[in-house]
Amino acid sequence: MANAQESALHYPLGDTLPAPGRSIEVAPGVRWLRMALPFALDHINLWLLRDVQEGVAGWTIVDCGIADDTTRQLWEQVFEGELQGLPVLRVLVTHMHPDHIGLAHWLTERWSAPGRDCRLWISATDWNAARVASQNTTGFGGEHAARFFALHGLTDPEALAKVRARSNYYASMVPQVPRTFRRLMDGMKIDIGGREWQSIAGYGHAPEHIALHCPALDLLISGDMVLPRISTNVSVIDIEPEADPLPLYLDSIAALRRLPASTLVLPSHGKPFTGLHERIAQLLAHHDERFADVLQACTGQPRSAADMLPVLFRRTLDLHQTTFAMGESVAHLHALAARGRLRGVRGTDGVQRFQTVA
Repeated sequence: MANAQESALHYPLGDTLPAPGRSIEVAPGVRWLRMALPFALDHINLWLLRDVQEGVAGWTIVDCGIADDTTRQLWEQVFEGELQGLPVLRVLVTHMHPDHIGLAHWLTERWSAPGRDCRLWISATDWNAARVASQNTTGFGGEHAARFFALHGLTDPEALAKVRARSNYYASMVPQVPRTFRRLMDGMKIDIGGREWQSIAGYGHAPEHIALHCPALDLLISGDMVLPRISTNVSVIDIEPEADPLPLYLDSIAALRRLPASTLVLPSHGKPFTGLHERIAQLLAHHDERFADVLQACTGQPRSAADMLPVLFRRTLDLHQTTFAMGESVAHLHALAARGRLRGVRGTDGVQRFQTVA
């Protein structure tokens, strides 16, 4: 059942969803795929854009799914039944998270041919971040991540042991990243099938997330920057422990209000919707409410990021969700500290806590 905020949005396709290995046309030359994820957030939306490059008709893929056999099998069904016998010409990836870039290497290898490379298009920042993450453990599990969570108050030995054990977490879903790529940059205009698409960089959720706007279709492929049902995760992770990403994210989504209110939004999770301006207002208000909750909780006694989990997330969290929640909790505390509303207090136990400034 839709909540009040969801009811303020409009879903043109209603409850219709693509069947596994099949697609639905959402606009001329734009088709919607949906693939499973092994998390509480159990799906990702992927997109096929009708394209022509150097006189060759085919398709551009936007985002890839994680690297597992189930997703590969679904892509093979798509290749057989949804491409009208045409090749994939390039792969655009909005950002470096595993559900978006996981199969980029496989797809570009699968569709490259003599004299025609199927190239990955992505921001340089996210390409580099993905390359590093696929070859290391920092930022996504392992000992360093466990120590970072312990610094911020996560003391449960079982949870920390599980974080330490996730030393190949990213690489298990992104085993390889293409060695070459084409760089996407903010404001870049891309011709896809005779229509102009503009790259819009966003920050906070990923190093340099790229959304894609097509004025002719009044359509935005928003990636993870604007989602209809849930708020986008914005985290501090161990490789940049003093980061302050939440203001970057809030500024990025506020800037999307320059797009028309009528824009059809194609999100990475959830259903296509209209009501972009309303959703941005909801997300900005949501974070204002969370900031107020954190300030109230930190009044008097200093509180850690782990202490903030039940304040920010009023539901039971599994380990996967807890790691994201810890990063987001730190992000809220850092944002308020940067604004001068909180100050850091390191306890005798070595835990970083925060307290309101008198």
